[in-house]
Amino acid sequence: MATTVSPAIANSIGLASRYLPILDEIYKAASKTAILDTVQDRVRWSDEYHTFYLFETDMVGLADYDRNGGFVRGDVTSSWRAYAPQWDRGRQFLVDVEDNNESMGMAFGTLAGEFMRTKVVPERDLLRFATYADGAASANKQTETLSTSSATIASIDDATAALDDLEVPYEGRILFVNPTTYKLIKGGITRMIENADRDIDYNVEIYNDMRVITVPSGRFNTAATKSAASAHDDAGGYTASGATINYMIVHPSAVMQAVKMASPRVFSPRDNQQAQAWMYDFREYHGAWVKNQKKNGIYVSAPAVVSG
Repeated sequence: MATTVSPAIANSIGLASRYLPILDEIYKAASKTAILDTVQDRVRWSDEYHTFYLFETDMVGLADYDRNGGFVRGDVTSSWRAYAPQWDRGRQFLVDVEDNNESMGMAFGTLAGEFMRTKVVPERDLLRFATYADGAASANKQTETLSTSSATIASIDDATAALDDLEVPYEGRILFVNPTTYKLIKGGITRMIENADRDIDYNVEIYNDMRVITVPSGRFNTAATKSAASAHDDAGGYTASGATINYMIVHPSAVMQAVKMASPRVFSPRDNQQAQAWMYDFREYHGAWVKNQKKNGIYVSAPAVVSG
């Protein structure tokens, strides 16, 4: 019996590459965790072991100087530490050629941007925040419900004092808050308004020298659960499954997040052997980690998880 082999589907690489800068800009604009991206020249990727490597250095402290014997020699350890990505995610979409024609190209043209903005970025943020909440030092995990401005501000002040005592660098800390916490912070700050000032702005961009970033509650949780997606009509994605975080203070040196692959493939209706449709594939392989020796650089406040 003769076997018919369908020709390989051609990937419109030129068309796909046009989306990459756009998707990158959408990610930077829409993501709440992009500010924590690890500097790429400090990260190496091994295809053989499917592992990220981050260059880290550790050393011993001072010793007494001996006027006869001189210095006590110490050890310094510099190495590439291995981190294995946790998430390998993807999805494929088909847009019928006539649907695309009837919408004057809008059906397929807006797919990549909307998918990145409304599905990829929120999931990526949720997974990262849940990882950092879990990986913070135990002493830096505060279980509390914040319902007043005074309690919220007092809690954040206690958190910054705790980080100070742990010698977490003061400069560079970032304060992530959910919208309710942000409202409580704004309500607890006294402002002086000059008589001639007609523009009243209650926004808080910096608090105690920390940049303030508001995170939607759906992305800001202590845990995340994968939704089943074995068929084309399954919703997929991740959903928040713990407690909505009140606030999280992160020093960027405490975490590492990196993406090995986040790129689309585009197949035109002419090249698509499955259907007369545009086909769009997207896959991303990425991870987020709390560094073992930097767990003190994260402080998390969240209410208790309600079971049931």
